[in-house]
Amino acid sequence: MTLIMGVVNVTPDSFSDGGRYADADTAVAHGLRLREQGAHILDIGGESTRPGAERVGPALEQERVLPVVSALAEAGALVSIDTMNAATAVAAVAAGARIVNDVSGGMADPDMLPAVAETEGDVVLQHWRGHSADMYARAAYDDVVTEVVAELRARIAAAAAAGIPPSRVVVDPGIGFGKQGDQNWETLRGLERFVALGPRVLLGTSRKRFLADLLADDPAAATEDRRDLATAVTSVLAAQAGVWAVRVHNVAATRDALAVAERWSGARRVDSEGREG
Repeated sequence: MTLIMGVVNVTPDSFSDGGRYADADTAVAHGLRLREQGAHILDIGGESTRPGAERVGPALEQERVLPVVSALAEAGALVSIDTMNAATAVAAVAAGARIVNDVSGGMADPDMLPAVAETEGDVVLQHWRGHSADMYARAAYDDVVTEVVAELRARIAAAAAAGIPPSRVVVDPGIGFGKQGDQNWETLRGLERFVALGPRVLLGTSRKRFLADLLADDPAAATEDRRDLATAVTSVLAAQAGVWAVRVHNVAATRDALAVAERWSGARRVDSEGREG
């Protein structure tokens, strides 16, 4: 069964929903709604990683996310903190988060992996080649899948050296991060190779530019609904490739698409409480 990670951006400038859930009460309500719709994990972020986004300091980031993490964890949700800052990761785990989702794979903050090792939290190591301001300048590959696999293998080794056992590691090939256009599609076609690395695999394609480029000559014409449909399709294909979880904005659409695919394959659907249906 592929899990659904619902996105809760507590930011004014995220590429898709920046500003919609920028205050704690609205973000908590949104997270609870995503959980009701079928999200197994809620990923709380206080810093946008859209292309060109400016960095946010740990103090402001924690001011944004910690009340949301605490409230959702107290409500019984499985919470992930989306951060590149070790201090925020530690504070969020103390507030109830159980997963640290670091889009830099522990590279942006050298204290991240040792800090996570001291907690009981899991860590998501995403493939990363630099901050959003210049990540596309580094999108040069001879063989994108082979190189991303190798770079993720190095991050897995770094986590182990820091004291994080493989059972606590998740890898993410980083769709849209340091990759442009067809590089993203090539990466998706190589998902089985990421699964073969050993750790669980998280995939995030939700509403990203490469989908908009496919759907319309003018990406602005690829509406949110159209991007969500395309995201749901990629989520089904990712599930068939063996990924552990998909990170999405529209949980309901992804839940429905996965349910259809599971029933088509003859699998029994299991809800967020572990009940078959």
